[in-house]
Amino acid sequence: MTEPSSTTRLPDLDPGQAAELLERGEAVILDVREPAEWAAGHAPQARHLPLGLLTPEAVPQDRPVIAVCRSGNRSGQAADTLAAAGRRVHNLAGGMKAWTRTGLPVVTDDGKPGTVA
Repeated sequence: MTEPSSTTRLPDLDPGQAAELLERGEAVILDVREPAEWAAGHAPQARHLPLGLLTPEAVPQDRPVIAVCRSGNRSGQAADTLAAAGRRVHNLAGGMKAWTRTGLPVVTDDGKPGTVA
């Protein structure tokens, strides 16, 4: 597990931990991948905001955010950016690749089964 870069950068989560927080309504998941990646498939509960458009004002403040990308690198950058702005944020370790390996669902915008591009 990586060390938090600030007091609001929360520990990285594995997919199971992230899914538990989402199921209990204790976090929101923010997918920072590019539009084509999002369109191929994403976590059902995810909100989409590409990394290049990310601003701290654009993310929910009422609950911690779980940042996710394909492998965890871009979402780590997003987590650092949000934490530096005072947001409570986790990174999803291993990204959507780990999410699918764990057997968690991936859907397209119309709710059909998706893939990780």
